[in-house]
Amino acid sequence: MRICVFLSAADLDDRYTRPAREFATLLGAGGHTLVWGGSDTGLMKVVADGVQEAGGRLVGVSVGFLAAKARDGADEMVIAADLSERKKLLLEKADAVVVMVGGTGTLDEATEIMELKKHGHTDKPLVVLNTEGFYDGLKQQFQRMESEGFLTRPLTDLVLFAEEPVGALAHLEESQGIR
Repeated sequence: MRICVFLSAADLDDRYTRPAREFATLLGAGGHTLVWGGSDTGLMKVVADGVQEAGGRLVGVSVGFLAAKARDGADEMVIAADLSERKKLLLEKADAVVVMVGGTGTLDEATEIMELKKHGHTDKPLVVLNTEGFYDGLKQQFQRMESEGFLTRPLTDLVLFAEEPVGALAHLEESQGIR
């Protein structure tokens, strides 16, 4: 399975890098392919290293203004013209999506795929890896949107919030008929 991971390129402490690396190791050991922003810095590097070391493939989609930070040695690297094209290519190259800790770019990516799912433009499974409760507030906001009628589909049809890497990957594999 080709799994797109949206996440930060920032250097983060162990409470975020440890679960990300655990997920990456599971992904690689399971024979899956990481589709990611292509950066060789911060949390993106941690995940790419973990996948590659565990035997998985790397498909990166960077963007022109970040090309200098793109990872050498990826199995495939595409340089998109802009952030909009990058998101489009990342989703096209993936069978499923995982959102890890990140900033406004990661949030933008997560909400875009939810919007696509809401309107039936994709059926790719989406998991938010809620490391250390990082996305508790977002989950609460989505639940409020659902309860007040702002979502046209049940929240559980759009996204799964997983607390642990093993549960995130198990959900994706089950949704794709693996295992």
